Amino acid sequence: MAYDPFHILRCAHAELHVTNLERSRAFYDMLGFVVTEETPNQLFLRGVEERVHHSLVLTQADVPTVAHLSFRVESDDDLENLYEFYVKRGCRPRWREAGEERGQGRALLVQDPFGFPVEYFAQMEQVQSYHQLYHLHRGGAVRRIDHFNCFMPDFDNAFTFWTKEMGFVLTEYVESDDEPREMSAAWLHKKPSVHDLAMMKGDGPRVHHVGFWMEDMTSIIRVCDILGGAALHEHIERGPGRHGISNAFFLYLRDPDGHRIELYTSDYLTIDPDMEPIRWSSTDPRRQTLWGHKTPDSWWQEASAVLDLETGRPFDQQAAGGVERLKDFIK
Repeated sequence: MAYDPFHILRCAHAELHVTNLERSRAFYDMLGFVVTEETPNQLFLRGVEERVHHSLVLTQADVPTVAHLSFRVESDDDLENLYEFYVKRGCRPRWREAGEERGQGRALLVQDPFGFPVEYFAQMEQVQSYHQLYHLHRGGAVRRIDHFNCFMPDFDNAFTFWTKEMGFVLTEYVESDDEPREMSAAWLHKKPSVHDLAMMKGDGPRVHHVGFWMEDMTSIIRVCDILGGAALHEHIERGPGRHGISNAFFLYLRDPDGHRIELYTSDYLTIDPDMEPIRWSSTDPRRQTLWGHKTPDSWWQEASAVLDLETGRPFDQQAAGGVERLKDFIK
């Protein structure tokens, strides 16, 4: 079992910058999210079974980016320890006071060593679950947040960071067959499912997708029917299908700003401490889709930019100065 230095419980929410809040609201309403709270420039959404204020924040902005990825920790002591940890790592963590993000207690926000804006919090306002309020379910009735997937600019060091330093546990991975063998993707968990965080080797820092858990395969197919009936079929990028990795039944969508959302169900329990990670060969097409059909090029190449907390603009590693800032993070 991996050492657990900070008692991180699970992935908790994401904040997405969107360019037209009403257009985004209509899209996420079709997926069945519940609106917990709204302001003139923000929507706070949750799945039907969630008992906390939000698992997705949509914020009006000029440019679509991922503003932060958030993990819940067990206590405020963990926040203090994380602050010291990131300072020693040469990062610049800052405190967000209770209420600065609606419904949330005191939190720590930091650009991590690989350029990702990451937040940690311990407390969030409790709200009513719609779990058994079936008469209030709409669209696909998204249940809860499940995971983040990221393109990592320095995969090997990022893998070491999240496993050895942050205490995440490896469940499945993709590796080359030739020697020396090289890992190109990894699925890491804190909660007892396949992953809270997946990482893939690629240009970054970018967020590939945010995954949300669905009740069953039928609910995912229902989303396809809803989008097709509304003539919004172009939002369907990939699937429905079944992954080899994780065994999950999936559907990938692109929201109106291009942010990728995965609807996900039917993976497996990972609570046993002696569970061995599953290896997939990088030449095995079933790792992508157990049924073997081709993954579209956009899925491999496109992802959401992340917010540079220092400048308030997208973290563009190709822009002037961007490459040097990235070097600062991953040194």
